[in-house]
Amino acid sequence: MSHSSLHTERLGERLGRSARPNDVFALWGELGAGKTVLARGVAIGLGIDASDVASPTFIILRESFGGRLPFFHIDLYRLEGADLTNTGWEECLEAGGVTVIEWPDRAGAALPDDRLDIRLEPIADTKRRVVIEATGPRSAALVGELRTSVVGA
Repeated sequence: MSHSSLHTERLGERLGRSARPNDVFALWGELGAGKTVLARGVAIGLGIDASDVASPTFIILRESFGGRLPFFHIDLYRLEGADLTNTGWEECLEAGGVTVIEWPDRAGAALPDDRLDIRLEPIADTKRRVVIEATGPRSAALVGELRTSVVGA
């Protein structure tokens, strides 16, 4: 459970600190669920200035450098039913950075097989249920690291 936007951001920071090159975080949730807040936390965990992270809704992709790894923030909200092949977003997946995808349902089968699915479900104004699911071996290892860090905290 996340009880505030700060708590959601801190979860993102933990993810960013544990992230390795080519990790992909797919953020699922309705408008206002906290996807961009979590993405900002990932960037902070990578050592990237939080002011560089805003919803990239109108430009699809924002790239941020200067942290431990490059950070690619993709928002596919406006691309429902559109052809994604010429957007360049797939190159980010193998560019050695961390890719966070908002509205990953728009990518369909183009989503990478091994990714961390993070579902943000509003329970109240500031409270969110956060469900984290691994879809492959690397993301399963990351979930294990998160569990260890929470238990050890």
